[in-house]
Amino acid sequence: MGDAETLFRLSGLNAAYAATIDADRLEDWPGFFLERCIYKVTTAENFARGYAAGIIFADNRAMLADRVVALRGANIYERQRYRHVVGMPVLGPTEDGVIVAETSFVIVRTMRDGQMELFAAGVYRDRVREDADGVLRFAERIVVCDSQRFDTLVAIPL
Repeated sequence: MGDAETLFRLSGLNAAYAATIDADRLEDWPGFFLERCIYKVTTAENFARGYAAGIIFADNRAMLADRVVALRGANIYERQRYRHVVGMPVLGPTEDGVIVAETSFVIVRTMRDGQMELFAAGVYRDRVREDADGVLRFAERIVVCDSQRFDTLVAIPL
């Protein structure tokens, strides 16, 4: 696949991913990932140091689905909405059919009372591959946040 086509498809994947979260269709969120995948939220400092642990960590799609079930039924948090602003992906070298890319993001959070704030900014560090049906899915999405401070309400996926 050519770079222009890859860039177009990755941009579409990122837009659909963000729209799914922003529209509170969280049950659909795990479907953006391969069955065996990595999803991690960490800080830029911890990423640079190579620390494996993250604020959020999952190593398969079932763990992502469990997270959504917990969000819907077990966790108690103030109602909020996200709005993602996602940049253009920057392609890295393709490795054995895996597309490597980085994409900047900003997330604005709106609380129940209407208060809005910049919630997170950073970069998605992705490894993406086509599944058997030719659909692009994340093999790995590491959400690298610029700030070292995390709100206790990091409940919704970034």
